Amino acid sequence: MLGIKSKLSVRSTIGAGMRVQGPCTFQDGLQIDGTVLGDVIAEGGQPSVLVIGEGGSVEGAISADHVVIGGTVVGPVLARELLELQSKARVQGDVRYKSLEMAQGAVIAGQLQPQLTPPPVAHEPMAS
Repeated sequence: MLGIKSKLSVRSTIGAGMRVQGPCTFQDGLQIDGTVLGDVIAEGGQPSVLVIGEGGSVEGAISADHVVIGGTVVGPVLARELLELQSKARVQGDVRYKSLEMAQGAVIAGQLQPQLTPPPVAHEPMAS
């Protein structure tokens, strides 16, 4: 991976040769090396990581804090914190992210939409 900043835990795997049809939800971490036909959404209050390996593919929306794509995604992508696109990544759909790392060779057919942190709200001085 390009530069994972912290040790993230992948607790579940959809292995190569495995095909899942329908929406998937997960907590903590999920590695996809097979095929998912449906949305893949992280839920729960813990930081989440979704890794789509070079042989993995998802046809549906994906959403997690940290998303690493090495394979194919057809559908919108939401990376609430960091999106890493490896050199063989192929994404067809709009992509929203807070931070982006993209290797040479990665392809996105869709809009890149950075999720900018709103500026701090200025507080008015209290009247004395």
